[in-house]
Amino acid sequence: MKISKLKSDFQNSLSEIYPSEEIQSFFNILSEKYLKLSRIEMALNPEKAISVEIIGDFENALFRLKNYEPIQYIIGETEFFGLNFKVNKYTLIPRPETEELVEWILVQQKLIPNNSQLITILDIGTGSGCIAISLSKNFPDAKVSALDISEEALQIARKNAELNEVETNFFQADILTIKQLPQQYDIIVSNPPYVRELEKKQMQQNVLNHEPQSALFVANEDPLVFYRTISRLAKMHLKPNGKLFFEINEYLGEDMKMLLKSEGFQNIEIKKDIFGKDRMLKCTVNEQS
Repeated sequence: MKISKLKSDFQNSLSEIYPSEEIQSFFNILSEKYLKLSRIEMALNPEKAISVEIIGDFENALFRLKNYEPIQYIIGETEFFGLNFKVNKYTLIPRPETEELVEWILVQQKLIPNNSQLITILDIGTGSGCIAISLSKNFPDAKVSALDISEEALQIARKNAELNEVETNFFQADILTIKQLPQQYDIIVSNPPYVRELEKKQMQQNVLNHEPQSALFVANEDPLVFYRTISRLAKMHLKPNGKLFFEINEYLGEDMKMLLKSEGFQNIEIKKDIFGKDRMLKCTVNEQS
């Protein structure tokens, strides 16, 4: 089979399920993964013959795409903040909004005068490790730790730290049950589960059917349960002038402000993402920031 025939068959197989632009994107991603060819190289070599093994790889990918499995899980990796990350069914696929959270942390920390001392950072609910590892990469002198309830997710996070050549301390813990954190930190950051069950109807099948539900959803009755628990731990374990950063549910920004005020945090600031949605929040443990 030639590239031109492979591409035609691929597009026809998915034409009733996905938009043509998305199908083209899938084909380009899979071609880079399996054929080691860029989009331009494929366009210049439409008559290049494809091996039976590669055809099998594409057929397997087609089967999984028809079941709405995310392309990132199919190829086993994704990009986040300019870095490569392995992902699987135990880890959420990192979102662009979370990249904005990382960027905000970096900008805020660089604004601090004489900020040359070693800083300590904790990422709570790390998943693939994308936040912790990106911060480690951009703060090479920082001591970064990260926790998650899932040992399977932590295995991927450790591989990602090795892949991106950073030292990050990962450990397993259930944030809803632990009574204290290992040490004091300059920064605590978390992107915890925040999608209410009632919002499921707004979500696509590839997310609902394949990404880890425990990392996404919270009960309608208490959607801020993770934020409340984390803020109370952070209040005890942030250093003076320490900062707490969250990724938040776009519909619950004001509720988050009320929660953090009630827990004694100050300088509470909500930041919108590139889509204009309330998506990030930072606060401090005292009057100084």
